[in-house]
Parts: sequence; C-alpha cells; structure tokens
Amino acid sequence: MQLEVRPDPSEVGRARRWARSRLAGAGIRADEPLAETLVLLVSELVTNAVVHTGRSAVLRLVLPDAVTEETKEATVRLEVDDAGDRAPVPRCAGDEATGGRGLALVDGLADRWGWSREGTGKRIWCELDRSSGGEDAAPACGNGGGAAAYPGFAYEVV
Repeated sequence: MQLEVRPDPSEVGRARRWARSRLAGAGIRADEPLAETLVLLVSELVTNAVVHTGRSAVLRLVLPDAVTEETKEATVRLEVDDAGDRAPVPRCAGDEATGGRGLALVDGLADRWGWSREGTGKRIWCELDRSSGGEDAAPACGNGGGAAAYPGFAYEVV
C-alpha cells in the first residue's frame, strides 16, 4: 500500500493519518509502541523527502495482513521514495539547531534502515520488528549506521 505525497510540508500530517489508518487496518493499536514509533518515522522521512527535494514523494508501508499469534513477531517496513539523487550524509546539528536530526531518530528507533538508488531518485527504508516495537531503542546520534558517536552528530538527506 502506498500514498503519493505532494511537495508541501502540510502533507506530512496527511501521511501520519494515512499510516495510522493502515496500522489500525492491520490490527495494530494506536497505543502500541510500534505504532507510535512508526508514525514518528513516517513524519521524519516524509519531511526529509518533501523539504530537501521540493518534489512529490511516495510513502509505502508493508504490514502484516492481520494481527494473529503468528504475526506477533512480524516486521513492519516503511519506505519513502523521492526524486533526490543525493545520498543521506552525516551532518553536525548544533545544540540550538531546529533541524538536522531526522535520520538520527531513524537510526536510533528503527531495527534496521538503509537507502538505495531508485531510477533517478532514491528510496530510504526502515524496518521495525513488531515483537520489539522499538521500545528498547533510544535515539542516539551517530549510533549505528557506521557513524562515530559525537555530541550533536546527526544525519540529513541532502
């Protein structure tokens, strides 16, 4: 299932609402840590896509069909395709900065994340394991993703 997001920052709220409704349709309660974490990650990745490219993006969720005993350990995948041709790169976000920490949150909250070139753009993806729901993770600058841990270190898609 996917949603096309127009290049307007107000679209981020629509993307969050869409993600919440898809989660509910899969039987994942809004108060589950996985749902709360996934909606935050949707917000961060969609914001990066529309702000840094100024073009439309495509939000995609891959969810279990329905919550059952067998899907309690399922993985939820979030993908955002955008028209940007530049890789995510580390950047320092000072203590007073109002932005520049989006991918640091993804790095700290997702069980796995990465990116790939897609046509003339790219796809940034992350996965959350339903059994962990991201509740054990805390956002950490530069923790994982191959970056050194320095205060104020963050990622930004440029």
